[in-house]
Amino acid sequence: MLSNHYIDLAIAQADLIQDAYEGTGAFDGNICKDYSAIAGLYTEACQIVVRADSSIYSLDDLQEIAIFTCICYSTGVAEFSFDDTLREVCMVFFFTSVGFQANLKVLKSGGKSMAVFLGLVIALIITQNFLAVGLSKLLGLNPLIGMCTGSIPMVGGHGTAGAFGPVLEDFNIHGATTICTAAATFGLITGSLIGGPLGKRLVEKKNLLATVASEDDSLLVEDEKKHERHTNMYASAVFQLILAIGLGTIFSYFLTKTGLTFPIYIGAMLAAALIRNIVEYSHGNATIHMGEINDLGGISLSLFLGMAMITLKLWELASLALPLIILLSSQVILIAVFTYFIEFNIMGRDYDAAVLVAGTCGFGMGATPNAMANMQALCDRYVLPDVLCFWKKNYCYFHLKADRI
Repeated sequence: MLSNHYIDLAIAQADLIQDAYEGTGAFDGNICKDYSAIAGLYTEACQIVVRADSSIYSLDDLQEIAIFTCICYSTGVAEFSFDDTLREVCMVFFFTSVGFQANLKVLKSGGKSMAVFLGLVIALIITQNFLAVGLSKLLGLNPLIGMCTGSIPMVGGHGTAGAFGPVLEDFNIHGATTICTAAATFGLITGSLIGGPLGKRLVEKKNLLATVASEDDSLLVEDEKKHERHTNMYASAVFQLILAIGLGTIFSYFLTKTGLTFPIYIGAMLAAALIRNIVEYSHGNATIHMGEINDLGGISLSLFLGMAMITLKLWELASLALPLIILLSSQVILIAVFTYFIEFNIMGRDYDAAVLVAGTCGFGMGATPNAMANMQALCDRYVLPDVLCFWKKNYCYFHLKADRI
């Protein structure tokens, strides 16, 4: 009716508008392009559904499908292939949401302790990679296979493992994504198991409860207000994510000119960080909808990890089983030695340092929620220190590994 000039305004669903523009579906062979969209009325929720008799009840259950496909492949019954087109889309949306968390004002509030802690994290990342590459050479493996058990899955977690796996596969490392994801899963579990006991041993052995101090957390409270959710702001949050992704393509283009290899999300993440801090320092009317962006990032991460898990080819790990056990066990020893003997002493040898030890075990081999859970468990057992506020205010902003699921 618009094309025939019977009306000047119409309300239509997005899929029908696209069909008309492309001449598909209900408009097969009848392309209509003489119109433009002027507004979106509401965001339509997309639901993931399965049959009522399915054994899948959550995205976590998709990992069981990977086991099923492995059994089918090993027995010769069938080999499955999946369309993972949307996996990279979800990955870019997630890391863009992470980029929006890079608030320089909050970073600066950490002061000297923040700078020292950042240096320790960088040292940990480098050490994890040196250990992984060195051991892989001793075991007669390609050093890039060692990298699959280094900082990529350890400090990086599932998100970074899924992002760098395909990059390593481009260097002819067969099954790199599967190795990285398996290593990240191992780290997630191990980081939760060793963080609390290490912190507890330090607190009790060195009688650290006498060193507990308090700190003003007004900046944390102020920042948390920016994370409030409003249902009518999710559309704006989506637009902000898309804007950062679009700007990120320009950044990525110039990064490729350096001759270095970067994951596809790095440009969008840098653009998001730039937008966030311009808004923070401009004191204008612009608002970054952080609460909504965090939610959208969490949803994107869930979908990304679900698709990554379901496409795992576990049989690719069979020939590397023993070397992987050695490489991953060495990472456990490294994180324990690094946090207990190095980080604890450098960060002040007090109760706060002990809690940071527990937290570093959590994110150094797992994810941000692991770190928070380790520290919270230690604080619940003894007393809540200012370091927990310190971590909340600062860690996710520079490390940007907020696997929020």
